[in-house]
Amino acid sequence: MQTLEKVLKGIQPLDQQVLKDAESRVDFLAKPIGSLGKLEKLAIQVAGITGSIHNQLDKKCTVVMAADNGVWDEGIAITPQHITAVQTISMLKGIAGISVLSKQAGADLRVVDIGIKSDVNYPGLVQRKIRKGTRNLAIEPAMTHDEVVRAIEVGIHIVKDLVDEGYKILGTGEMGIGNTTTSAAIVMALSGCSADLAVGKGAGLTDEGLINKKSIITKALNYHSINPSDPIDALAKVGGLDIAGLVGCFLGAAYYKIPIVIDGVISAAAAYTAFKISPISKNYMIPSHSSLEPAYERIMKEMGMEPMLLMDMRLGEGTGCPLAFSIIDSAMAMMDHMGTFKDIELDTDYLIDIR
Repeated sequence: MQTLEKVLKGIQPLDQQVLKDAESRVDFLAKPIGSLGKLEKLAIQVAGITGSIHNQLDKKCTVVMAADNGVWDEGIAITPQHITAVQTISMLKGIAGISVLSKQAGADLRVVDIGIKSDVNYPGLVQRKIRKGTRNLAIEPAMTHDEVVRAIEVGIHIVKDLVDEGYKILGTGEMGIGNTTTSAAIVMALSGCSADLAVGKGAGLTDEGLINKKSIITKALNYHSINPSDPIDALAKVGGLDIAGLVGCFLGAAYYKIPIVIDGVISAAAAYTAFKISPISKNYMIPSHSSLEPAYERIMKEMGMEPMLLMDMRLGEGTGCPLAFSIIDSAMAMMDHMGTFKDIELDTDYLIDIR
């Protein structure tokens, strides 16, 4: 198994020659230059990731990291904590949102217990529990440094397993009551933004509940005195096991050269943390939809990214990923099956690049 240290040393930039070749092919397809917009950018990015212009991403999987958060004790969520376990089982039963949308997209799920507070046993659940929920970040560090590294390495190993099984593209999801609190805390710690720019109502807080949530996070960040240049420290003090596991997925995807899709705000917080640990890893990530949680916009700005979908979604679970898979498949079809100007024997002297 690969360690975090080895993975970080092994992450490489995208294949620059293949990027150039892919861009040349896209520009020579029988259409005005740039007229298929983000589909063109997706096709070129995936080519750079895989090292091949032509890619069949026919085997897809979204990894869902499930874990509980000790900060739930502070009243930052209206949902009972045991729902983490209940909804995790619903995913495996095939009746959760991510399950239904994945089936529709022809994608699989890999659900991982990386820190559910209770003991959950259900067919198909991957048991990788680091501990039974994090500690309460409002009064002590959520995790130790060792627990964070172990959780990240769980994500890396899950990616390796999926690559070995022949999967060509991955998505990222989570399940954990209270994780909009941990994701907002991570974004505030690493970017320095205020609670007003990062903290939202999550699954549905009252206005009073939102005020309390902002206060809890702000006080916790002041208490912990996090170094913004140390993402591992930020994760340990105010993060969640689900986020740490997803950080490992993003880093693992970069190491194993496989495209990986970002879901909503929790997934994006993990992507942002992975980017802070290894800036090159960003090039392997593809944002799906724009989450309604405030921190999401900040993350996209910090990473220089733009989501492909505006769906007013805020469920999490990874539900944006199967929607994005379908669009990415269209980009691959464009690259593989559209004719070129040579195919239709058309002169290209009149073309103007208006991008």
